[in-house]
Amino acid sequence: MAVIRHHVGPRLSETAIHNGTVYLAGQIAEDTSQDIGGQMREVLGHIDRLLGEANSDKSLLLSVQIYIADMKDFPGMNAEWDKWVAQGATPPRATVEAKLANPECLVEIVVVAAQRD
Repeated sequence: MAVIRHHVGPRLSETAIHNGTVYLAGQIAEDTSQDIGGQMREVLGHIDRLLGEANSDKSLLLSVQIYIADMKDFPGMNAEWDKWVAQGATPPRATVEAKLANPECLVEIVVVAAQRD
C-alpha cells in the first residue's frame, strides 16, 4: 500500500498516511506571542485541519505525545486539551517537558490517528 503525504516540504511532511493510519508531524503555534492557552488552541486547530484533510478527526486519535517547554504551563495546557478532546474517545497520551527547537514555542504535539472507514 502506498504512502500518501500532504504538505510536503524539503525537511518534513505535515502528514503521512499509510494503511488507514494518519501520522502528523509535530504541530506548533505560528503566533508564538500567545500564552500557553493561545498556543494550545492554535496547535489543536492545526491538528483538526490536518486530520480533516486526511479523512480523520479527533475522535479517531490513537496516540498523542505532547512536548511542553515548561511544566508550569501543564495546568493551562490541560485546560485547553480538556475543552478540545473528544470525551469517550480520549487517546493514550504522554506529556513531557522538553527544550523545543524554537524557544518561543511553549508546546508541540505529535498525533497518530485512524482514518474514517
